[in-house]
Amino acid sequence: MNNQFFLARNSEMRLFVILVIALVFILVISFIFGFKVNRGDESVPTETASLPFSSIELGARAAYVYDVRTKTVLFAKNENTRLPLASLTKIMSALVALDASPLYGTVTITSEALQAEGDSGLLKDEKWLLDNLLNFSLTTSSNDGMRAVALSLGALSRADVTTEEIVNDFVVDMNRKANELGLKNTYFLNETGLDQSEIKGGAYGTARDMSVLIEYVLAYHPELFAATRETLSTLESIDNYPHIAKNTNLIATEIPGLLASKTGFTDTAGGNLVIAFDPELGRPIIISILGSTENGRFEDARTLIAAAMRYIKGN
Repeated sequence: MNNQFFLARNSEMRLFVILVIALVFILVISFIFGFKVNRGDESVPTETASLPFSSIELGARAAYVYDVRTKTVLFAKNENTRLPLASLTKIMSALVALDASPLYGTVTITSEALQAEGDSGLLKDEKWLLDNLLNFSLTTSSNDGMRAVALSLGALSRADVTTEEIVNDFVVDMNRKANELGLKNTYFLNETGLDQSEIKGGAYGTARDMSVLIEYVLAYHPELFAATRETLSTLESIDNYPHIAKNTNLIATEIPGLLASKTGFTDTAGGNLVIAFDPELGRPIIISILGSTENGRFEDARTLIAAAMRYIKGN
């Protein structure tokens, strides 16, 4: 009787030990798998999201497609690779300007501002509402317009500063804002994104960071991108001079439910483009493209938009 008892007891113990070992094994495997998922790049697309994008070929060095509503990464290519931003820089410049001044603040176009590369038709001593000048500068990618903003709003708390010091203070604020927004791979050397030299860009960032930046601006300052939704718009200065703002995004009319767009191009950066569009009510998609060509960025965008539309229809 005792032998049978001990045999049964030993069997129960062996079964218990086996169950414990199996449970520990399952927990260890789950922990390892969970650790890989959490530590891995959170921007890796899900299998379902990847399907419409599986055969895509892009000329861009980096790209990122993000579904804002579902927090789903639809496509990612070198999305954490730091590349020159060119005029995508102006998005952060506009955001910092809003931190420094209300939209009804006044900006004067100075001779120093007009020394920036490119002529967008602004006039010396012309006065603008900040709102209109930001819309004009983002839509046309105006370097002198954004330089005027930096000169008006940089170093506001300091006296007897040089033009260079004013702009530098403004750029410091841009980098501070990037840090606040968690753009860990983004930094700015100037307020326009113009190349510093033949081999050095004026700002650097990633396709993923640009998506985060666009999402933030759309959430808190969507008015910044109002004019970038149009092919052409007319904006007037306080002096009542009309200025035609021609959108540098050549495919603006092709994008369903366009919410925002910004182009960038320099010799160092190549062709960059970020867009946000809402083809359905409440389903915004953000696409960021870095390191393409001047024309190739638009072809890359068409490809990614088409794939995003296929994804939406299937979900």
